[in-house]
Amino acid sequence: MKKYIILVIMCVLGNLMGVYAQFEDTNTSVRFDAAEDDFKTPEGYELPAIKTPSLTRDKNSLEPKVTTELGVEEEEKLDITKQDGFLDNKSNKAPKYFTKDKEIKDEYNSDQFLGDVKTKGDFVNVLFRDHQFVDGDRIRVYVNGDIVQSNIILSGSFRGFDLALESGFNRIEFEALNQGSSGPNTAELHVYDDNGMIISAKEWNLTTGRRATIVVVKE
Repeated sequence: MKKYIILVIMCVLGNLMGVYAQFEDTNTSVRFDAAEDDFKTPEGYELPAIKTPSLTRDKNSLEPKVTTELGVEEEEKLDITKQDGFLDNKSNKAPKYFTKDKEIKDEYNSDQFLGDVKTKGDFVNVLFRDHQFVDGDRIRVYVNGDIVQSNIILSGSFRGFDLALESGFNRIEFEALNQGSSGPNTAELHVYDDNGMIISAKEWNLTTGRRATIVVVKE
């Protein structure tokens, strides 16, 4: 029996010695065989380097700007709040320098004919004003014998009416109802066709009760 136990122990020890010898001979390092490099050098565009933005201001931007225009006279600018640079030409009002009307002449003590005009339009625009001293001149307007404006005070601005034309002659009369506070009854007359074109520009100087007449012929 003892021999059998001793034999078993010896077998076990022999196996352990074999296993230890295998661990001693094992190489744990890893080797890689060198492979030939077949890759070509890459070709293409090289991207520019990106500059990191600065958080501080450029020194040059803080330096005062130097100009070379010292001593050069600056052109005066137009101030539109004071003037517009153009001549004042307001033709719609009587000039301010009139302090009285013209002196009454013998020719003013009669009716005046202001001529005749022709048009193919359907109507005309008749405008009038006191173009001298505005002193309360009043008129009455007739068209073909009928009163169309009974009592109008002439002001320094143009005023008037549109007149629908009849075929043939259209007679327009302006009767002086007074002579105002200075001189004769004075007025400037403008007549425009239906396209806004002026076809007559006249003046009258009348004593009370006299008339100025213009004829518009519709062709």
